[in-house]
Amino acid sequence: MGKVWFVGAGPGAPDLITVRGTRLLAEADAILYTGSLVAETALQWASPECEIADSKSMDLAQVTEWLLDRAARCQTVVRLQTGDPTLYGVVAELARPLDAAGVEIGIVPGVSSAMASAAAAGECLTLPEVTQTVIFTRVSERTKMPEREHFAGLAAHGCTLCIFLSIERIESIAQTLEEAGWAADAPVVVVHKATWPGEELVLRGTIADIAARCREAKVERQALILVSPALGARQHAPRATSKLYDASFPRRFRPARED
Repeated sequence: MGKVWFVGAGPGAPDLITVRGTRLLAEADAILYTGSLVAETALQWASPECEIADSKSMDLAQVTEWLLDRAARCQTVVRLQTGDPTLYGVVAELARPLDAAGVEIGIVPGVSSAMASAAAAGECLTLPEVTQTVIFTRVSERTKMPEREHFAGLAAHGCTLCIFLSIERIESIAQTLEEAGWAADAPVVVVHKATWPGEELVLRGTIADIAARCREAKVERQALILVSPALGARQHAPRATSKLYDASFPRRFRPARED
């Protein structure tokens, strides 16, 4: 039996995959990639002899069968997934049959579209004394949310929200945010295809108008929604500054200065 690696391809730009990820792609005997989400440019590190297949038309049973079959015949098999495999990546579902068959697996993290979207927009997800908590979530659709993770309850915290896989519900999201206590003029950023060369689009708006802006730009899929009291912080005077570089705050390698 070979080893199956779940590798995060990152958000879209081919050079945002990790060095470890590229090494495994180069070593792989077989690669199964998510063709509907992972750009083919991410396969540039694969060897000419490597077997490459696209899983966009496969269901779970077919993906599992493909991985099991190649693991029985190949030393290194890569399942190349968008973003980070551990975040909305169904790794547990795919790993169970591999575990049952005695196939060793490994996971290589990738840059999440949440971080890529914040970077594309030039924004921070946290800000001293404003928000120190980031929630990664989505809204219910075909995949139901646990009742204890109802979006309205999460939104009521008033911290940073990174909303995945939900752009089709942007009108409902905006309404729920207002009902949860967010102001209608609170800033919202929507990033479509973050870091994809020539395809990235950053939309800025407010809770009141972001749905209309998305419709106008025809953004209907592959977009991440950022809602945060930290948005736009670069344009405003700081409420507080981090203690990390505060001259009066002692650290291990830097004594405090009172001046």
